[in-house]
Amino acid sequence: MEIALDKLKEECGIFGIFGHEEAAPLTQLGLFALQHRGQEACGIVSCDKGELNQYREIGLVADVLNVDVLKKLTGSSAIGHTRYSTAGKNTLDEVQPFSVTCQHGQIAVCHNGNLPFAEARRRELERDGAIFSSTSDTETILHGIARTPAKDAVEAITKVLKETEGAFSLLFLTPTALIAVRDPRGFRPLVLGKYKDAWCVASETCAFDLMDAEYIREVEPGEMIIVDADGMRSSMPFEKKAVSVCTFEHVYFSRPDSIIYGRSVNESRHKMGKRLAEEHPVEADLVVPVPDSGVAAAIGYARWSGINFRQAIIRNHYVGRTFIEPSQSIRSFGVRLKLNPIKDLINGNRIILVDDSIVRGTTSKKIVEMIRHAGAREVHMRISCPPTAHSCYYGVDTPHRQDLIASRMTVEEIREYIGVDTLGYLSLEGMLDAIGLDTSKTCSACWTGKYPTLIANGQSA
Repeated sequence: MEIALDKLKEECGIFGIFGHEEAAPLTQLGLFALQHRGQEACGIVSCDKGELNQYREIGLVADVLNVDVLKKLTGSSAIGHTRYSTAGKNTLDEVQPFSVTCQHGQIAVCHNGNLPFAEARRRELERDGAIFSSTSDTETILHGIARTPAKDAVEAITKVLKETEGAFSLLFLTPTALIAVRDPRGFRPLVLGKYKDAWCVASETCAFDLMDAEYIREVEPGEMIIVDADGMRSSMPFEKKAVSVCTFEHVYFSRPDSIIYGRSVNESRHKMGKRLAEEHPVEADLVVPVPDSGVAAAIGYARWSGINFRQAIIRNHYVGRTFIEPSQSIRSFGVRLKLNPIKDLINGNRIILVDDSIVRGTTSKKIVEMIRHAGAREVHMRISCPPTAHSCYYGVDTPHRQDLIASRMTVEEIREYIGVDTLGYLSLEGMLDAIGLDTSKTCSACWTGKYPTLIANGQSA
């Protein structure tokens, strides 16, 4: 039985470094900081004396990339990936980075994002004789590179990505270079840093903080960065497209201590809480976050409203992603395996629960029941984004649209279903204002249904 809470799944995290003799151990640290973006599997490819060395396995970073493994991943450059599957199966064959040898030499790649048209491209390649080792959409990029006439790997990568639609923040490693690419719309984040004399690239700045690396800047949408023996150089080789950065990075996915799109995630979430309190005030005794992702917004709500903030729900961080029950009866424990209320704080009080989102509604319903059972007189829920009513095609593992509660229920119907006295969602305008992003440069499709690209079935989105 999976005990994962009813949240949108975190996509993937990538990290790369060039020019340090301990490249693989530093990559392991980077992936450890990015573990929140994917907990299913991880891997590293390093380069030593012109040869790529690979290790991939299912499991958490600390367990998979242990001391013995890192000793074998020698060299001064490396890329790594920590995974949550948004496309394909969850087997060892799917674990990144992928590594191949082709007409352009050895190439390894890791990917954060999603390619909506990968299935159609895969069928084309298979008809042309290609043999795939995984179900991952990322592998179609490698096949394209291997089949593209070019003077070198960089030219082949550029040609293939010019024809690739979708969300991709990519790291490539060759025997001579680290190559970082962000798609022209900039769906997924990617940042550039420096550790001593080595250049590094990561999904989030928190990966740099762990090793005391310097955050230099964001990799721009449509930018290709190449780091090799001659240093770092940048180009913008792709057709310019309307920027559509993922707003949910600030709502939920990114760690609060990261700088994403040039802005503090923690500050954004505090401001979302403040706007929530302005848009949906209610008389209550305590503001209580649903841990852990609701904490920053709950602090903002409490600070603006003047209502006491208390962490009256405790999260057990040691359950893991799955739990093998000794008997069928343990299924009734459900959410209680991960969350438990502090009854003396809740009993007799009017509680405002603050969370980042409601996906299917099942977990919210159970949390409300738990809070009422702990003696709450009233339960009010506040959500720091609009109702999530549409699926994502750009690297977020959202359920099918019919499984999203907001796609088939009104706010009042959701309120009744989860059992709260009042329910308030932050408005789209309030959320974007809190984050401080240019509304014309954001992707808000999971709330509005207005997709910035064609979607996988070929319909205009």
